[in-house]
Amino acid sequence: MMREWSATQLSAAIHARKVAPSEVMAAHLAQVAAVNGAVNALVSLGDPDPLMAKARALDNVAPAGWLHGIPFAVKDLVATAGLRTTWGSPVYADHVPLKDDLVAARLRAAGAIFTAKTNVPEWGQGSHSFNPVFGVTRNPFDLTRTAGGSSGGAAAALATRMVWVADGSDMMGSLRNPAAFCNVYGFRPTWGLVPSDAEGDTYLSTLSTEGPMARTIEDLAHLLTVLAGENPAVPFPRALPDLTTLDRDIKGLHIGWLADWGGAYQMEPGIIATCETALRQMETLGAIVEPIPPPFPAEKLWQSWTTLRAMLNAGGSAPWPKTRQTRPHQARNPVGDQPRPDPLRPGRLRCQHHPQPLARPCRPPLSDL
Repeated sequence: MMREWSATQLSAAIHARKVAPSEVMAAHLAQVAAVNGAVNALVSLGDPDPLMAKARALDNVAPAGWLHGIPFAVKDLVATAGLRTTWGSPVYADHVPLKDDLVAARLRAAGAIFTAKTNVPEWGQGSHSFNPVFGVTRNPFDLTRTAGGSSGGAAAALATRMVWVADGSDMMGSLRNPAAFCNVYGFRPTWGLVPSDAEGDTYLSTLSTEGPMARTIEDLAHLLTVLAGENPAVPFPRALPDLTTLDRDIKGLHIGWLADWGGAYQMEPGIIATCETALRQMETLGAIVEPIPPPFPAEKLWQSWTTLRAMLNAGGSAPWPKTRQTRPHQARNPVGDQPRPDPLRPGRLRCQHHPQPLARPCRPPLSDL
């Protein structure tokens, strides 16, 4: 069935005119109707009739990008023009941007049809995808368990075959732990490979990055190619390596193996053994696996990370730019100036739209867990 195809197979079929975008959209909408109610992975779903009309309009158009005519659900931390973007917060429950963020713009340019958003924890803060706007995303393999976070909606949507590929983001696991929990792939690129939007202090905000999620490594590489590429307005760019040939010799490739950081991180039984089995397979193919001792204590790593994350989330990452476009009449709280410290209540913030002190910024942070 079409929903079991990889994105690479689907893209090839569309480009060869063996499958029409309208057929793909019909299969997508049918799968969403069948399974999303149980897992709650996709939110802000578009109306089926307009989506089918968009897909039919592409049926006789020469395919251009890799995602031509493929339905796509964007993570709800990425602004999407004309499609509700909430960051999982009641503050933005009715927020409909007028402009795409860079990631969304690149996905559209590759031909994707946006049909929904993928669920996240509020503000992207956490490893369990639930929020007061849309509720909990559940694990497709066990509805009593978490799908992970903050890209839990994306991972669950992939696992249930509602989407073929998905975007995610990651500061300290948000692409990787949902993928592991839902038996798909999540790849955190080196910072700078997938650039952010040029907003605020781009020199300090280098902890979180966007990245691809998929059910196959080939799809992961293709989507990374779509997302990557220099943004001249952002520092520290990194060139995209050649990903056109994944079947290559790995003889002499060095693989560093940190394992459980010298026993600092608890692992479920069998996890380390499974990883080491895979590493031995790499060695038989010619790779050089090098066990690496922890470069510094785990507690210092945690302290530095929580300090830097607190700095970014407290407003150090930047003021919300005045050029950001939104529909004020559809936003419960119009975006204003950067919240500033409340001199009367340390640790609280004030801004022109909120006379009472705030416990958090009145705009979504530029980073997520």
